[in-house]
Amino acid sequence: MKLTIIIVNYNVQHFLEQCLHSVGKATKNISAEVIVVDNNSVDGSIEMLKAKFPEVQLIENKKNTGFSYANNQAIKIAKSEYILLLNPDTVVEEDTFEKVIAFMDTHPDAGGLGVKMLDGKGNFLPESKRGLPTPAVAFYKMCGLSSIFPKSHTFGKYHLGFLDENKINEVEILAGAFMLLRKTTLDKVGLLDETFFMYGEDIDLSYRIILGGYKNYYFPETRIIHYKGESTKKSTVNYVFVFYRAMVIFAQKHFSQNNAKLFSIIINLAIYFRAGVAITIQFIKSIALPALDFGLIFTGLLFIKDQYEKNIKFIEGGSYSNSLVSVAFTIYTFIWIYNTYLSGGYDKPVKLLKIIRGVLLGTGLILIGYSLLPEVYRFSRALILFGTGWVILSYLISRLALHFTGLKAFDLNADKSKRIAIIGKQEEFKRVNELLKQTNINGGFIGFVSTDDIEHDYPNYIGTINQIEEIIKIHKINEVIFCSRDITSQNIINYMHTLISANVDFKIAPPESMSIIGSNSIDTAGDLYIIDVNSISKPNNKRNKRMFDIVSSLLFIVLSPILILFQNNKTGYLKNTFAILFNLKSWVGYGDNEQQHLPKLKTSVLSPVDAIKNLTITEDTRTRLLLAYSKNYKIENDMNIVWKCWRKLGGN
Repeated sequence: MKLTIIIVNYNVQHFLEQCLHSVGKATKNISAEVIVVDNNSVDGSIEMLKAKFPEVQLIENKKNTGFSYANNQAIKIAKSEYILLLNPDTVVEEDTFEKVIAFMDTHPDAGGLGVKMLDGKGNFLPESKRGLPTPAVAFYKMCGLSSIFPKSHTFGKYHLGFLDENKINEVEILAGAFMLLRKTTLDKVGLLDETFFMYGEDIDLSYRIILGGYKNYYFPETRIIHYKGESTKKSTVNYVFVFYRAMVIFAQKHFSQNNAKLFSIIINLAIYFRAGVAITIQFIKSIALPALDFGLIFTGLLFIKDQYEKNIKFIEGGSYSNSLVSVAFTIYTFIWIYNTYLSGGYDKPVKLLKIIRGVLLGTGLILIGYSLLPEVYRFSRALILFGTGWVILSYLISRLALHFTGLKAFDLNADKSKRIAIIGKQEEFKRVNELLKQTNINGGFIGFVSTDDIEHDYPNYIGTINQIEEIIKIHKINEVIFCSRDITSQNIINYMHTLISANVDFKIAPPESMSIIGSNSIDTAGDLYIIDVNSISKPNNKRNKRMFDIVSSLLFIVLSPILILFQNNKTGYLKNTFAILFNLKSWVGYGDNEQQHLPKLKTSVLSPVDAIKNLTITEDTRTRLLLAYSKNYKIENDMNIVWKCWRKLGGN
């Protein structure tokens, strides 16, 4: 056998599916085997593999063993001359494997090979070719000199910017996203070092290949798409620590003691600097806007109070207690902001209706709480109502101001209709068009671009693929979807490269798939269009669930003198109500049974099982009920379960 393709998968089902479709086309003319090692994914990857790719050898790990260990598992059972380590978030050209194998066959000195990688918009990824990260190279990279002088032979060594990206060259480091290895080389230099969990193993193995007397080559005569960033979010603090710690392990292993110490010092300084920057940016991003809103709302409430006192309430003198007002206004402001958050008012893009909904809900909760207070702590319902008007107005003013700054995150028109061109044959266009209708995108215009030169008498037909540049201009297309059943990966990549200046987004629709995949930049994870399964793990569903818990708990407190009489467990009823109000429990979920294969939820008082009466529930039925609840969440389901089980609110 000539080639073994090894793919390590961790919760990227749709990207893996697309990758395997492209791999299948690329292995038609060579003797090859494909091994997928799954590191305990919970996103349906295993089921998809068994149903759609039964020919693929599958290794199912029961825990996330890390990248190195998983690859080694597959390498040990590989039966071929060459081993390819391939990321699941990649797409290869139809002749990629034939070209790289031909090169390796004619270059016996080659131990490893990497190819030209492009991001999801057709841009060249500089990590396609890299140099050894010595202390000096690492320093130039981390202080930004390599970015300022990318083509410098001194400062540009990290990405070897001085080498032509379109010419074959010897390089020191190969990228783990596509790493072709000679099996005899691995037998000599060893497998991946399992000390590295996720990062650094490609650098370590590349360097050991050179130490073993072989060469590593950058081979740009074939290309792949790499949706960089899908498996990891590179701005997170965790990424900073894991990645740079891997660099320290590498230095301690391969550099002299003095160089390793210097490298470790540089890396540790980088770790704390980058981590500090990441934490600061994360904190500022999360707190800046609510803090601005708090200041505007609170200041406005004080102004309204002063005007209300002078002109309406205390015309002849007097005022409210300053301490009482300060405490009350602080609480009111927090409630309005928190309910705006729960309503989705802080989501991007900005939705003014969600903000107004959140404010009105907050007002309702404030009025309920106000009615429960002793008379001595009540001072004015009118101020609450006037305050509501100011809160809505302040949100509108601030969001409009942010909109006119031009910041994309605050563009009030960001959710405008997409203008999409689907490139393929008529049958596949119909399938993809129907799929788009079932997703949550706003497809204002969807045109059919034929891959053959025949004009079609079809309502959505707007031209042929040879006219794509003119079609984009005339129809103001901002997104292009390629049907990979009807157009080769090589041609898709060619068109992406040709259309870079058109400033459109690209996506690929794999055959017989329920997903459409793309990416907008080299720094973002891939974007997905999939049929909208309303999972409990969606942020808006989590917020809706929390909102239901708060509102219902407050209602149960108000009605407790009556409801408590009918509860099976009266003490538990009061405990649960306050535990849920303070976010320690939820009214509805999986009960007290932890479900490892489902999104995590708080321990709940009730579960869907409790709503089914007079039936014996088997463990299999219980699992199916909880899965259905999790996958197709609706707040109405929680309401229905609580309504049916209202005597059991003191349970668990």
